Amino acid sequence: MKYSILTFGAAALIAVGCSSTYDKGPYLPQKSKTPAYEDTERLILLDPGVRYSVTLATYLQRTLEDGRLEVVVGLRNRENRRLEVQADCVFKDAAGVVTGDEAPFQAVILTENATEQVKFTSANALAKKYTVRVRQAR
Repeated sequence: MKYSILTFGAAALIAVGCSSTYDKGPYLPQKSKTPAYEDTERLILLDPGVRYSVTLATYLQRTLEDGRLEVVVGLRNRENRRLEVQADCVFKDAAGVVTGDEAPFQAVILTENATEQVKFTSANALAKKYTVRVRQAR
């Protein structure tokens, strides 16, 4: 009698523990909280302070005579104080794959409410797209 009560209790716990109200499996797919910005955005602001203070004012892209891509971006300071940031550019081919051509970070000093232009040129003719990244100066 003692074993039958324990067996019945264990079977009841297993049955309750294994039952599920979800018909789609144990884990539902979730959307990413951080989308792949580097695939779609021309400008990525890497730090929280930079996200608040800097915007993209203008951009110009053109293909040089030798097939290389030249990018000129205007970074605008939205604050009433001087900012020091660093900007670089990652060049990509037409499919969005990085060509291995990445410009080094350049120091950019943004005076109060001003716009400064930064120019990047790709090293090869494979570049068709780009992403400019901006971070706080280190």
